Amino acid sequence: MNEQTTHPTVAAVTERIARRSAAARSAYLERVNAAASQRPARTALGCANFAHGFAACSPEEKLTLRGTGAQGPVRPNVAIVSSYNDMLSAHQPLRDYPEQLKAAVAAAGGVAQFAGGVPAMCDGITQGRAGMELSLFSRDVVAMAAAVALAHDMFDGTLMLGVCDKIVPGLVIGALSFGHLPTVFVPAGPMSSGLPNKEKARVRQRFAEGKATREELLDAEAKAYHGIGTCTFYGTANTNQLLMEVLGLHLPGASFVHPDQPLRAALTDAAGARVAATTALGDPATLVRDYTPIAEVVDEKALVNAVVALLATGGSTNLTLHLVAIAAAAGIQLTWDDFAELSTVVPLLARMYPNGPADINHFHAAGGTAFLIGTLLDGGLLHADVKTVAGPGLDRYRQEPYLEDGKLAWRDGPAKSLDTDVLRPYDDPFAPDGGLRMLDGDLGRSVVKVSAVAAEHHIVSAPARVFDGQAEFTAAFEAGELDRDVVAVLRYQGPRANGMPELHKLIPALGVLQDRGHAVALVTDGRLSGASGKIPAAIHCTPEAAAGGPLARVRDGDVVTLDAVAGTLRIDVPEAEFAARPATGAAPSDTEWVGTGRELFTALRAGVGPADLGAGTLGSPLDHVAGGAP
Repeated sequence: MNEQTTHPTVAAVTERIARRSAAARSAYLERVNAAASQRPARTALGCANFAHGFAACSPEEKLTLRGTGAQGPVRPNVAIVSSYNDMLSAHQPLRDYPEQLKAAVAAAGGVAQFAGGVPAMCDGITQGRAGMELSLFSRDVVAMAAAVALAHDMFDGTLMLGVCDKIVPGLVIGALSFGHLPTVFVPAGPMSSGLPNKEKARVRQRFAEGKATREELLDAEAKAYHGIGTCTFYGTANTNQLLMEVLGLHLPGASFVHPDQPLRAALTDAAGARVAATTALGDPATLVRDYTPIAEVVDEKALVNAVVALLATGGSTNLTLHLVAIAAAAGIQLTWDDFAELSTVVPLLARMYPNGPADINHFHAAGGTAFLIGTLLDGGLLHADVKTVAGPGLDRYRQEPYLEDGKLAWRDGPAKSLDTDVLRPYDDPFAPDGGLRMLDGDLGRSVVKVSAVAAEHHIVSAPARVFDGQAEFTAAFEAGELDRDVVAVLRYQGPRANGMPELHKLIPALGVLQDRGHAVALVTDGRLSGASGKIPAAIHCTPEAAAGGPLARVRDGDVVTLDAVAGTLRIDVPEAEFAARPATGAAPSDTEWVGTGRELFTALRAGVGPADLGAGTLGSPLDHVAGGAP
């Protein structure tokens, strides 16, 4: 199949998304078009407003923004929004980006202003801690913070600086609320490879068994996470970066260049120049109009492309939440059923930890995004006819950047994978499908990622052991109460219950039980994300227990069957008996859900939507559309 032929399932899913989204998408684009103008938005400001907006600028910048500078009246002003902090390795490289980007935009004939910062929390630090219960909500806080930064009507384009888990989706959602502005995302790149992920996981599991000391565990973790840049395993952060490129919001090949390489600096400069060239005012150098608002980049085809890339690489399950929320912000109704149907035809083309021993640097060296996008286009699995920040058409992303005599250039990416243990072509995949399945049944709807799960564990049927918190599970494991076939049911971990924390602290212990020969699975309304690993886990169960979902009626000893082959999640209790059972357990009350800032998020917890609608707390163009997807 060649790049001009779209796979019929991909085409059918895209058409269905567009049809069901027509009213909301039209309303969104109408709002965007009303905000767009070929004149700088700042020209509509009152004089006092405008003076406040450029008071801190240099004299030349003030003249340029007023339209009286030597360069002439039509010059763009670009907002820089950043998640920089120097505690998190992925965001520390962003420290110097604002000044670099200001210089790049100025060289292109415009002005750039640092418009605002957004918070960036790390799920790796907050695992198993109270702070993790704020993590998912932080996505919408980031979106709101980005909107505040852009709300001054001073800007003609946006540069978004962010990397990890909730930050990138939040920045996209915030940018889409200003959909008339061209927006380029500026990545920072991964850290260099450290302790192999397989060895890190081995030490974690030994610690869970009491066979490794805390010092040994800390030493292993410090060797794995050892410098600046994104963590190198293929979790949510690196999934975000790859999907930003497939969505056309990064420059081609920008995602996985190391922070300290000269090529990274050149790509950052190019991002500043490119956003200046794509505003409604036209390229400052040529005045040629190449207007590329983010509302036109993030459309139905682009979102399907993102889902396909997620499936083809075995990416983070967090994106089943975030892509739905991003789509909603653009007036598009994306559903888990779309993920499931696409998964049946999208092959698994990459193996990175936890789906294999390699890390993101190995993927990049094997051909990276240029090869991946090229082979998916060749297989008809991506839409080529989309808008991107690099220009029309996704074919541009078959190329990879390099430096020629110190200047940035692009060349064709590898025609063949340079390591087929890590990256493969569409017609020689690791597996025929993407390994992401939707489960349905007595216990609601959920997501399971099986790309890292051995085939013999795709179906697990065992007595349930029910927990209402991670501490309860840990105590039972340490007491030897779980040393048997078991389905651990961890409930009241959904967005309405406690913010839907990730539950990775459970995985080493469950891995120990599985390695002892037991049939083991996890069922939860919480999250696991990109590092789900070898344990079959039905996650994001909805309706969640705190909303009256069926997990609230599961009891110890009930036989639960997770069947990732058939796509079902069932309990061996007569239907009428199960329905008549009273709920047990409870989410923490508002007076109990306090500390570590949680009390500040009470309103978000009360207003959050279900997991299959993105677990969002913000309004969107879909709010006025009747629920349910055909």
